[in-house]
Amino acid sequence: AEALGSPAPFGQSQFAFVRGHAFEARVKGDGGAELMRLVHARTAAADTPAPEPGGVSVPDLSAPGPAGRAERTRQALERATADGGWTLLDHPMVRLEVAGSPVHLEPDAVAVHPDGRWTVVEIKSFPILDGSADPAKVGAAARQAAVYALALEALGGRVDERVLLVCPKDFSNLPTAEAVDLRRQIATTRRQLARLTRLEEIAAALPEGATFDPARPPAELAGSVESVPAAYAPQCLSTCELAFHCRDRARSGGAVEVLGREVRGELGGLATVEAVLAAARDQARDTADVPPEEAAVDPAAAALRRAARLR
Repeated sequence: AEALGSPAPFGQSQFAFVRGHAFEARVKGDGGAELMRLVHARTAAADTPAPEPGGVSVPDLSAPGPAGRAERTRQALERATADGGWTLLDHPMVRLEVAGSPVHLEPDAVAVHPDGRWTVVEIKSFPILDGSADPAKVGAAARQAAVYALALEALGGRVDERVLLVCPKDFSNLPTAEAVDLRRQIATTRRQLARLTRLEEIAAALPEGATFDPARPPAELAGSVESVPAAYAPQCLSTCELAFHCRDRARSGGAVEVLGREVRGELGGLATVEAVLAAARDQARDTADVPPEEAAVDPAAAALRRAARLR
């Protein structure tokens, strides 16, 4: 995106990073005592004894490279499950196959219960106010945790179908937590992963000579990008680094995609704003002598009017 001249302004502010790291350090301080208290209170079985002070195992997961850390995590989970005590894995590394390629993931933490269950822990800096939080942020955290849960399932463990979401309470820096059900997100993510086109199939479909190396000349890089179809929509602006490049191309071509997926769907075969306006003018001429109460509503013109209000 930078090489094409349309860098995406993504990323958290430095203040947000500092606040998030400070909150996570507080939650995990003292050997994870406060975090494990929340794990026990929100996710443990009723007859499970609470962790004793100093009785939580926190194994060292350091190893060279992501693959080494993933193997160290696997060994630690296996050992913790066999030991039958409370164990906290701080920033473990897990592996998941995505479109035929291995991807390494790093949850905030995984808690191992005495009964052998593994609970994903997500620590977020957005607050829980009066017992509730922003639904969009909670949903995003649940989708993220569902990916971690699937990666843990691949290790053969008994993974909790809930994530422990730890957030600041109200406007303080004190942690509070809620267990969020992941069953729907896990099922959805599993279906999405199964439908993904494998990377080797994508590579085989690329035009001859196409390259996406940012070090190539901008004109060559732009040509490679243009040779691959893109389904731009305004929603892309919050998720894709190339969205601003695609938006510029869509605007320069007058594509109706810039007005959103709903408008694009209503316009049928009308692919450009110019075509929509032409159809609306033709409809206006055809109905010029028809009384207003008998005139049919033109769906293309109505859709364009709605889009203009949204812009």
